[in-house]
Amino acid sequence: MELPFSTPVTDPLLEPSRRSPSQPPARAPGAIAFEQIMRQHNQRLYRLAFSLVGDATEAEDVLQDSYVRAFKGLPHFAGRSSLGSWLAAIVRNVAVDYLRLRRARQAAFTLEADLHWTEDDAQSALEDVPAPPTPSDPVLSRESDEFRVVLQQAIATLPHAYRAVFMLRAVEGLSVEETADYLGIPPATVKTRHLRARALLRTELGPAFEGRAGDTFEFLRDRCDRIVLRVLGRLSQV
Repeated sequence: MELPFSTPVTDPLLEPSRRSPSQPPARAPGAIAFEQIMRQHNQRLYRLAFSLVGDATEAEDVLQDSYVRAFKGLPHFAGRSSLGSWLAAIVRNVAVDYLRLRRARQAAFTLEADLHWTEDDAQSALEDVPAPPTPSDPVLSRESDEFRVVLQQAIATLPHAYRAVFMLRAVEGLSVEETADYLGIPPATVKTRHLRARALLRTELGPAFEGRAGDTFEFLRDRCDRIVLRVLGRLSQV
């Protein structure tokens, strides 16, 4: 269940009257509640960020910036969409900023304007971006851990628009409607791009990848803690 912003969260152990002088300053109740929100949505939003920027380190940066922006925007959240969808929209916007910066640094990089994809699912400029090379003949009989690495590499090199849909549908397990909501595209486009992504992966890896995407891009606890602590550190300065 998603935590409503209106729910007050207090921690009596952090009240000034009960804290010794040697303890660090207390976090505001809003930051305490926001930590729960971050931990609840971290994995899904990280996978979304990675699907948009295609780089693990940049995805963490995008997610941290998105959380800071979301915290500042809490007073403007009207509840017309789900909390997850609202956060996803912020992640998409921040990812656009990162891609624009990357384009400025790499003149050859082609960017589709603001990640607003067309409903007719015409091939976008991002789908023409060359992908880094992956192993050409992966041995599918290897141990599952080795195949997961090969599968992650193949997913990471999917054309941008297909990768974003596949990450949410097959890796995160969202429905067609939820994926459309998170990406701001029509459900029909989600279905088409998911089918095309699967076809590309099947060509690259054979049928062995089917049903195994959910084991990829694990969001381990150390990464979750790292992101949360960094964001809380930044919020303490807001």
